[in-house]
Amino acid sequence: MVEVCALASGSNGNCYYVGNEKEAVLIDAGITRKQVIKRLKEVRLDISKIKAVFITHEHADHMKGLRVLCDLHGIDAFITKTTFEKARKDFHPQKIKLFEPGDSVSVGDITVHSFSKLHDAVDPCSFRVELEGKNVGVMTDIGEVCDNVQSHLNNCDLAFLESNYDHELLEQGPYPYYLKQRVSSSKGHLSNVQAVELVKSLKDTPLKTIFLSHISADNNRVELAMKEFEALAHLYEIKPTSRYSPSEVYSLEV
Repeated sequence: MVEVCALASGSNGNCYYVGNEKEAVLIDAGITRKQVIKRLKEVRLDISKIKAVFITHEHADHMKGLRVLCDLHGIDAFITKTTFEKARKDFHPQKIKLFEPGDSVSVGDITVHSFSKLHDAVDPCSFRVELEGKNVGVMTDIGEVCDNVQSHLNNCDLAFLESNYDHELLEQGPYPYYLKQRVSSSKGHLSNVQAVELVKSLKDTPLKTIFLSHISADNNRVELAMKEFEALAHLYEIKPTSRYSPSEVYSLEV
């Protein structure tokens, strides 16, 4: 059985758990070690199963807990060379393992497939985690859909998919003009509409479950994101994530 959980999903921190009864990996560590442990306990997941953390890019909401978490628990940190060099020094764990976007990395029986994406970071990537014949995608912080994102998502059974902003709320919201432009640019984030269009473009996919992720607190609402996906609710199980608390632990039968 494969278990997944969004421990945190939003601009104040991102951390996603994928594992089975023996081992697990985290995608990003954008919340503190204290919060990781607290949220794992809330959903009865065991930190001792976590063997590695894979980092998508250098922004604080994806990296700020990495050093303490990995150094204190002996967890491997996988990161690209340029992302490591760009990241704040206080985010650096004592030991790292480097990969290049496009690499597939084995962690026990788990294979993590990395791929480049469009985002305003030095070397941004996303991941498809494969174990026990199932594939779980973690696909947030995507400015614009590219072939990599589409093809990897098409191979997923479950995905944490960015549904960051509502166009109208972003336009009318409190962000300064330059930041609105950044969010909606080809190196920003996916809107609710863009996320729906991406899913609609999939062909012959095993995808059944979508967790709407990285939902903006200022430029979106959970109910707006869920409403946008209503047209696909007969094809997919659609669930929201939260920035404040872990999602349910969802089990994929193998």
